[in-house]
Amino acid sequence: MSDIAIKVDNLSKAYRLGVQAQKSKTLVEAVVKGLAAPFRNFRRLQRLNTFSSDRNSDDILWALKDVSFEVRDGDVVGFIGRNGAGKSTLLKILSRITDPTEGRIEIHGRVSSLLEVGTGFHPELTGRENVYMNGTILGMKKAEIDRKFDEIVDFSGVERFLDTPVKRYSSGMKVRLAFAVAAHLEPEVLIVDEVLAVGDAEFQKKCLGKMQDVAGSGRTVLFVSHNMGAVQNLCPRAIALRNGEMVDDGPAGEVVRRYLNSLVQNSADAFSLENPDRRWAGGLRLVSGCVLDKRGNPTESILSGEPIALRFAYECDRELDDLCLKFTVYDQSGIAVTHIRTDLTGFSIRSTGRRGSLTCTLPRNPFAIGGYRVAVSVDSHGKMIDHIPGAIAFTVSDTVFFGTSQVPPRQFCTVYVDHEWSITNDVSTAAPPAKAVSAVA
Repeated sequence: MSDIAIKVDNLSKAYRLGVQAQKSKTLVEAVVKGLAAPFRNFRRLQRLNTFSSDRNSDDILWALKDVSFEVRDGDVVGFIGRNGAGKSTLLKILSRITDPTEGRIEIHGRVSSLLEVGTGFHPELTGRENVYMNGTILGMKKAEIDRKFDEIVDFSGVERFLDTPVKRYSSGMKVRLAFAVAAHLEPEVLIVDEVLAVGDAEFQKKCLGKMQDVAGSGRTVLFVSHNMGAVQNLCPRAIALRNGEMVDDGPAGEVVRRYLNSLVQNSADAFSLENPDRRWAGGLRLVSGCVLDKRGNPTESILSGEPIALRFAYECDRELDDLCLKFTVYDQSGIAVTHIRTDLTGFSIRSTGRRGSLTCTLPRNPFAIGGYRVAVSVDSHGKMIDHIPGAIAFTVSDTVFFGTSQVPPRQFCTVYVDHEWSITNDVSTAAPPAKAVSAVA
């Protein structure tokens, strides 16, 4: 018997983009369009299933293109990629929510999906009733829900409100109860999409622990997440998608590293308005960014412990006030190391000229040896007007932080911390030992 749980062969999915209808400018034009509408609509119906004949048409979006892979029984595979890469579309096809345009899929075993946490919850029903209804929707039998009911309620932490209508729940309570139900499924194949983004920090930790239990139970798991740490911890194997195509497949650590490296573009591409990952709303535009060494020269390689600066140049087409520039430094595993913003120290920004630059100086940079990338954004009155996720890349090649050649192991730290040692010797005279006393029965 084959040990293949999922086989995907040349899978493609296309969507036809809608075109906004043009309003008629005159009565005659409106009458003509009305008379021609039946013929126009008939031609549109004929074109709905002709994706293969006009693959390159401007009104067709290929969310997936010729994706092929195999997953064996018991494998835990992570799927990573930027927004719009096709990850969720792939999981929806594997979950039989939508049909593929081209290609073939084979799935062996009972499949359960956790794609939209809370789907199927009814606001007028109590939490108890929704547990049974949602569990049934997800494929659990009543006897199975009865057996796991106490465990589900305990995991969710909403026992006190179990007989209260769900419409009275906070959004966090609904998410916790919904995840608790879905997390206690026992299928042969579990498909999970970005579930670790739900709830507060404590509940996210519980979710991660539950996913680790599922991954270690021998079940086949397909897991999508933007949390690179979770992907590396849960999944021995990872697949990367880009623009609907599968671009990488292999050990999770290596695939994540290559994916994160792909996010770091050269300066011209990162600050270009053609950058697909950039979100720009107009008014002010970041035009360049760089790391400066202690001499003020642009560099991509620095020493930990030395002063550095991050400089961002901007252009604006009008005067703006209440500006806030902020940036986040991510390490080579995609984990945020630090977040710095102008308003933390009360620094006020007001753009009065067409061009300018902002410089943030770190007198003694604390970053451990390794590679880093910087995401930067600018807000005005609390609204984001520009954001670049991979604006700058730099490497810490060596350190003078401690003044010695010794540094903590990389797996134990992402930053170095200034510290001092002291010792106090107790020189007081020790108490004499107690005399032994013999006991005679």
